[in-house]
Amino acid sequence: MAEKPSTDLGEPPSVAALSMAETATKHATEQQIDPWSVSAAMDEQGNALAFDYEAISQKWNTKLIDKDLLERFERVTGHRPHRWLRRGLFFSHRDFNLILDYYEQGKDFFLYTGRGPSAGSLHIGHSIPFEFTKWLQDVFDVPLVVMLTDDEKALFKDNLTFEEVMEYSRENAKDIIAMGFDIKKTFIYSDLKFVGNGGGHFFLNTWEFSKIVNFNQVRGAFGFDNSTNTGRIFFPNLQCVAAFATSYPFIWGDDPLSDFRSAKTAAIPCLIPCAIDQDPYFRLVRDNSLRMRFPSPKPALIHSKFLTALQGAGGKMSASNPNSAIFMSDTDKQIKNKINKHAFSGGRETLELHRELGGDPDVDVSYQYLTYFEDDDEKLERIYRDYKKGEMLTGDMKKECITLMQGYVKSFQEARAKVTDEIMHAFMKPRKLEWAGNPNPIKPPPSESKPQAAAEGAEAAGQKGQGKRAAKRAAKAGKTGKGDETPAAAQ
Repeated sequence: MAEKPSTDLGEPPSVAALSMAETATKHATEQQIDPWSVSAAMDEQGNALAFDYEAISQKWNTKLIDKDLLERFERVTGHRPHRWLRRGLFFSHRDFNLILDYYEQGKDFFLYTGRGPSAGSLHIGHSIPFEFTKWLQDVFDVPLVVMLTDDEKALFKDNLTFEEVMEYSRENAKDIIAMGFDIKKTFIYSDLKFVGNGGGHFFLNTWEFSKIVNFNQVRGAFGFDNSTNTGRIFFPNLQCVAAFATSYPFIWGDDPLSDFRSAKTAAIPCLIPCAIDQDPYFRLVRDNSLRMRFPSPKPALIHSKFLTALQGAGGKMSASNPNSAIFMSDTDKQIKNKINKHAFSGGRETLELHRELGGDPDVDVSYQYLTYFEDDDEKLERIYRDYKKGEMLTGDMKKECITLMQGYVKSFQEARAKVTDEIMHAFMKPRKLEWAGNPNPIKPPPSESKPQAAAEGAEAAGQKGQGKRAAKRAAKAGKTGKGDETPAAAQ
């Protein structure tokens, strides 16, 4: 959809064109989403359509987050769901209900999320999974690992060198720390640094996982072909095994120098908050985690929508396009200019039409940003209502957005200025983490503790040289178990 110039009201939001797009969807180009590129569906007139998240959920066989799940979350944790959960901005999940089971019973689990460092600063779209993960860490009181995939960015972006992305990793690590994470229960690592510095079990998992995943599976998940460089083909193994607790033995008090990984630690599950475009990685690991020598639970996921680019529907903020995004390093003036010049408006062509017909907040980018960053539900409802009735003008809507975004970015920058190299290195040092979990767990009946006892027995057997039988059982489980994922060939 074409960018609309800045006026007090803004140009018309092309409501008629949007209606035409809805009727032409049957013949439109389909939306394409993968971990490296995202493109919206197009109508016959070449207009980009809004992302259809329900269609993504159906295609990839995820579950939509519903009222019952949110009510159970509040009962189990005692916390009101985050505004992004209440407003459907985190909209989909895999096995989040099982994570609530673990928390309710006082069992260990951990959080894992990541960042592909392709620029020296995060934009506000990048901040969303980290702010949400920080909130989850506070609510659940569990350990967190943050993976900086500098290796991936160098492999998939021909214009970036490995040295450049390592520098981006350091800057991005400081940005992430500024989101307020607790150092006692947070480990941040760079792929390119960690493998040779305390990441022995991580890389051991990577090799084992690569052995059980064939090229057809990887090609089906990511669309690789004969021209794909071998680094790109191998990389998914690293991102997949980051979901295994045994990749971080030091966190749990295991010996990172031991030849043996812990079956007891392998049984600790993982929750991954991420944008929906990262899901193909974790479909791959969910299909194969039970085939590891010490089987690991399928990682649970909770998916966010994309924060719309300033240009409007069908766009995703991009670090490579400075005018598509508000960066966490932007000045007040830059934020004001970007929103006034580039933020797609839902206003009408003239003041008279706007007063008569009202604006369209559902396509207005400034309003979309308010839904993410305005905490007051009543205020947000009032703005929506007044804009739709024509009582609020586009200039007023943009002013609300500018004020909110300037405050959000300024608060971040003040925290970022306090993050020194010493603090960054402390977060990135492999070490045992400290957490408390659920202070009032409901312990399961004794019969439910059998898997834990079995894991401990398998660990002892493996360390006595009897691990081959365990490996065969795990392989058999992987081959006979009914998967819940989209077949790779269909992706």
